[in-house]
Amino acid sequence: MSMVSAKAAYDAYMSVQRKALEAGGLAAHRAESAMHPGKKYVHPVQMFGNLWYVGDKSVCAHLIDTGNGLLLFDSVDVGQGAMLVNAIWEAGFNPADIKWIIHSHGHLDHIGQAVFFKDMFGCQLGIGAPDAKMFKERPELAFIQDSASPYETIFEPDFVIEDGDVKKFGNTEIRFVMVPGHTEGCIAAFFDVTDGEKTYRAGYYGGFGYNTLQKDYLLDIGDTGFEMRKIYVDSINKVIDEKVDIFMGNHPNNNNMLGKIEKLEKEPGVNPFIDPTEWKRYLTERRDGAIALMNDPAQN
Repeated sequence: MSMVSAKAAYDAYMSVQRKALEAGGLAAHRAESAMHPGKKYVHPVQMFGNLWYVGDKSVCAHLIDTGNGLLLFDSVDVGQGAMLVNAIWEAGFNPADIKWIIHSHGHLDHIGQAVFFKDMFGCQLGIGAPDAKMFKERPELAFIQDSASPYETIFEPDFVIEDGDVKKFGNTEIRFVMVPGHTEGCIAAFFDVTDGEKTYRAGYYGGFGYNTLQKDYLLDIGDTGFEMRKIYVDSINKVIDEKVDIFMGNHPNNNNMLGKIEKLEKEPGVNPFIDPTEWKRYLTERRDGAIALMNDPAQN
C-alpha cells in the first residue's frame, strides 16, 4: 500500500479550503470565520445591569450575572470558542463561573461551543425538550453536518425546558414559553434585569429564520402540509404582547445590536437597548413576513 506524499496531502487539504470558500453562503462564511475569527469579534457590552452581550457579529450570546454563578444564553457557532471565552474575560468575568447555558434552539450556530464549555468548565446545558428529542431522533436537523468537521458533536442536555416552565438560576427567575417554528424546540424567555433600584424586563425569542420554512426544506423533512409555517405564526402571536423593555436578539440583525453598540459609544449617556416598543414591532415584522411566505405561489 503506497503512502500519500506530504505534497499530495497538502494539496488535498488546500482543495477543501478552496471549495469551502468558493461555495458561497454559509459554507464560505464558516470557512472565512475559521481562518480569520477576529473579523467577527465584538467587544462585550453591558446592556443593562447584570445583562451583557458577549456574542459576535453573526450570532448572539448573552451573559447574566445571577449573583450565584453566571448564566449564558447560547454558545455561538462552531470554531468560535476562543472569541466567546475572550469576550467573557474582557467583560470582567471568569468563564469557569458559568454554571448554566440555555440554548435558544438546536441549530449548529447556537450550540457550537456547548460541549467545549461543559468539558472545560462543568456547566449544565439546557435546551427545549423537542430539540433534545430531535438530537436523538433526527440529528441531521441540527445541521451538525454543516460544520465541515467530522469531530463536531451534538450534546446531551442536563436539563430540558418545557412550555410554561419557571426556573431559578441564582437570583434570576426565568419564565419560558415554547415558540416552535424555526425548530420545534425554540424557546422564548422572560426575566428581570436590575441595576441598583432600576429593573427592566428582558425578553429573548429563540429563532426567527425563514430558512426552515422554505418549501424545499419542509418537503425534505416530511412536512408536506407546511404545518410548521402556521406553527411559526401561532408562536409569535402567543408572546407578541409580552411586556419587554430589553429585546435580546438571536442574531444581531434582529435588534440592530451592532448599530446600538455604535450608538452607545457615541452617546454613552443614552441606553439604546431599552426600548419597550421594539419587541412587538420586530415580532410583527417577522409574523407578517411568514404570512407573505405562506401566500407566495412559488413556495406552495
